This record gives sequence, C-alpha cells and structure tokens, in this order.
Amino acid sequence: MSEMRFTEGKILKPMISFTIPVLLAMCLQAAYGAVDLLVVGRFASPADVSAVSTGSQLMQTLTGLITGLAMGMTIILGQEIGRNRSGEAGKTLGAGIVMFAAVSVLLTAGVVLLGRFLAGILNAPPEAFDKTVSYIRICGGGAFFIVAFNLICSVFRGIGNSKLPLYSVAIACAANIIGDLVLVSVFHLGASGAALATVGAQALSMLISGFMIRKSGLPFMFQKNYIRRDLSRMKRIFRLGLPIALQDLLVGISFMVILSIVNSLGVTASAGVGVAEKVCAFIMLVPSAFSQAISAIVAQNYGAGKMERAWKSLKYGIAVSFSFGVVMFWISFFHGDLLSSIFAKDAEVIAAGHSYLKAYAIDCLLTAVFFCFSGFYNGIGRTRFNMIQSVTGAFLVRIPVSFFMSRIRPVSLFRVGLATPCSSFVQVILCLLYMRKIRKELK
Repeated sequence: MSEMRFTEGKILKPMISFTIPVLLAMCLQAAYGAVDLLVVGRFASPADVSAVSTGSQLMQTLTGLITGLAMGMTIILGQEIGRNRSGEAGKTLGAGIVMFAAVSVLLTAGVVLLGRFLAGILNAPPEAFDKTVSYIRICGGGAFFIVAFNLICSVFRGIGNSKLPLYSVAIACAANIIGDLVLVSVFHLGASGAALATVGAQALSMLISGFMIRKSGLPFMFQKNYIRRDLSRMKRIFRLGLPIALQDLLVGISFMVILSIVNSLGVTASAGVGVAEKVCAFIMLVPSAFSQAISAIVAQNYGAGKMERAWKSLKYGIAVSFSFGVVMFWISFFHGDLLSSIFAKDAEVIAAGHSYLKAYAIDCLLTAVFFCFSGFYNGIGRTRFNMIQSVTGAFLVRIPVSFFMSRIRPVSLFRVGLATPCSSFVQVILCLLYMRKIRKELK
C-alpha cells in the first residue's frame, strides 16, 4: 500500500502532495452532507427536509466524535512508523479494531433505542417528528459502517497515505448521490430513503476500501492474532483521541449557542449568518487540511526523534496556509456578497451574509496559523492542550463577545462576527506561549 515517509528528504513538496488529497476529501465530505438535503428538498415534502436537516445535525456530531477518537490511531501509527516499529503499529491497529467495534455496538444500540428521545432533544417539529426518528434510527443502525469508514481513513493518514481516504470519500459521495436519486425521487421514501442512501454509501465505500487493503497490503506487519483486547493500547488511543473528540463537540456547541443569539435578532440576520456559515465551511477547509497533514508529518518525525524536521514542517505549513488565508481574506472581505449570493437570492440576506463574512475574513488569517499549531500539537501527542485552548476560545471569548456585540445598538453582524477572530487571536497567543514551554521540554 502506497505510503509517504516524512522522516527523510524534502519537506514542502511531500507536504503539499499529502495535503491536496486531504483537502479534496474534505471538500467531498462537505458536499456529501449537502446532497441529502438538496435531493430531499427537490423531490420530497417540507417535513422530510426538516427531518433530514435535524437528523443530519445529530449524525454529524456523532461522526465528529468518531473522527476525533480515530485521530488517536493516526497519531500513534505515525509515531510508530517514525520509530520503524512495524510490529507495534500492527498491534496498535489490532487493538483499535477491537475498540472501535465496541464503540460501533454502543453507538448503534444507543441511537436506535433512544431515537425518539434524541428527536425530542433536537426539538424536531411535530409534523416532522416521526420522519426525524426514522432518519436517526436508520443512520444509527448503520453506525458500524460509519465507524469502520472513519477508522480506515485515520489509519491511512497515519501511515502517510492520503489518497485512499480521498478515493473512499469519492466512492461514498457518488454512491450517496445515486442512492438519493433512486430512493427519494423514484421510490419516494423521503427522509428514510436519504438515510438508507447514506448508510449504503458508507457500507460500499468501506467494502471497497477493505478490498484495496487486502489486495495491496499494509506497510507494516499485521496478523490476525493482533486483533485482541489490549487495554494498554486501547487506553492510549482513547487518551489521545478523546480530547480531540470533545474539542470538536464543544466548539460545535459554542457555534450553536452563537446561532441562537443571532436568531434572536430576526429572520434576516438569522438567514444571513446561516448563509455565511455555509460559505465559511468551505473557506476553513484549507487550514483544516494543513492541520491534518501537519499532524501526520510531525507524528512520524517526532517518533523518529527528528524534531528539527517537525519544526520545519510547522513553519512550512503556516507559510503556505497563511498565503491561502490572505487570498481568502481578500475574497471574503471585498467580495463576500458574491459568495453569499451562491446560497441566497434575497438582497437583504446577501447583505447580512456579507457583513458577517467581513469579520470572518479576518479569521482567515488567524486560523491559518493556529490550525497549523493544533496539527503540530496533535502530532506530538499534546491533544489535551488543543482541547483546552479550543474550549477557552469558544466559551470564554467567542460566546461572551458575540453576546455583548449583539446588545450594542444598532446591531451590526460585522461586530457580532468579530467574536470569532477574537477567539482565534486568543488561541494563537495560547499556542505561542505553549510553544515556548514545549521547546524547553524537548531540549
């Protein structure tokens, strides 16, 4: 199986080669989530649209938790490969398979049995309540495929192969589009059809990825007897992955709180911020991709004891990511109305979205820096610090500032949006301060 060794030779070119497939996979994942809603909105009822919108929020949150936990595998495998300990990498994978199999069982049972309760927590509208429950339970029933899919992707990013995750996501995206069109537009299954298409697409992608692995093999020794309950290895995966999972969950909650604050300002403000958030979801893909790439590169070099290469990887990552950030700043600040018009037609909504995007434009410069720092800290196993700095920015800066700005009259979405770059600025400072501590420790 093709892999990249980041412990020798040039740094920048392999980093770009690794990052591009990661970025493309993330773009496909962002599009993947929009397909269900797009098809259901065109061929089903408003109740089905509401069910998919509500149910997919829950599943995205749960998938984020799984992805965060799986990052523990990415980090450990990268470090073991950097140390040239292929047997240890194989044993870690075996323990991870057992661990994530248990997670998938718990997730399936919990979501299926608590489907109605979860729909109630999400305040699903009465006319869409049963459809929401159905969507949640079907997706929950396919949790095994969702977990396996994300585990495979994490393993291959850890060994320096970002292309197989891209192929997996591309297969899943294509299968999901076909499944949606057949089940929703032809068989008129509505939200249930969209859920079945999602689960089927994940299952197909997992099976094809498994076939590719069997055909090409792994770049480290792996035996069937490695698949066992190894508590020490499972604890290590959990210890590294849990902070990342909690970080994604809590940051997501903070943005939901901000959305509720904006919703109190009226329909136009709510719609404008909603449009801006859709644009930002794509804008933030570049720094997110570099963060994942730096995690894999730094993990291998940290494992190999080559910290100078790890430092250089961070510097290169920041330089390239910041260059993209400057471009996105210019587009978002001066042409945010064009970006907003992609998702809205109402002139007032487009203007509101542009106002909010001007604040996010500043954030493009800051996230280009602290996302790379986050990837570096993940690579050396300091995931707990990343959780602390993210939660600090979210709950001690982003939410209070947005609430304060929403109380200043006249209300300006630009001022409300400044809460995000304010949070990012604090996180950059925390990352720089922690870097001084890390350098002293590693010396």
